[in-house]
Amino acid sequence: MKIAIVTGAGSGIGRAVSLALLKEGYGVVLAGRRAHLLEQVAAESGAGGRALAGPTDVTNQESVRALFARTKAVFGRLDLLFNNAGINPAAYTPFEDLTLAQWTETINTNLNGAFLCAQEAFRMMKDQNPQGGRIINNGSVSAQAPRPDYSPYTASKCGVTGLTKCLCLDGRKYNIACGQVDIGNALTDLSAKQGKGVRQADGSILAEPMMDARHVVSTVLHLANLPLEANIPFTTIMATKMPLIGRG
Repeated sequence: MKIAIVTGAGSGIGRAVSLALLKEGYGVVLAGRRAHLLEQVAAESGAGGRALAGPTDVTNQESVRALFARTKAVFGRLDLLFNNAGINPAAYTPFEDLTLAQWTETINTNLNGAFLCAQEAFRMMKDQNPQGGRIINNGSVSAQAPRPDYSPYTASKCGVTGLTKCLCLDGRKYNIACGQVDIGNALTDLSAKQGKGVRQADGSILAEPMMDARHVVSTVLHLANLPLEANIPFTTIMATKMPLIGRG
């Protein structure tokens, strides 16, 4: 049985990916801040002992270390980390009005959290037998083409892209593969407002096309199930008609 850790597993993409991995027979450690949501996912999966709720604050190093220590104690190894936890509390805040607290909160969760989890995964995957594993980072199309007044989120996701490149390189000697999924307009509870209208580069408000989140799930599963001799470092999945590619 392969073992996975999914961060941000209580809702949205993380929840959907966790349920899909459990359906495929993985053991999954569900990591997130809200324990009751993690327990709900575990119960919904019907996977019994293969689903383990692991309340975690990815911005806290000791909390992250405890998550990985518990994973090792219960399952003995780690084959997959889906670095998915992310927030965007300062969305549409004009750059000149941003507070340092807003900036720091976003960077701490989206980038520092990804670093802390990836580092613990490296340590675990390096020392286990057989050696190796896979890390999948949840990036964002925002790193390719930002929205107006989105600088903390965009900067954090640009950082995740740089982290992915370094993990691809540094993981080679330990048989660790790393890839990134950049997602554009997948329909979740958090993103539903984009289908109603979001600000464009020219200042207009446009209702953008959305896609079913299950297409993101199938992309993550494809990456997860690749043999370690193969890797897709970067892939973008987006609603076909969203205004990401083009001039505005």
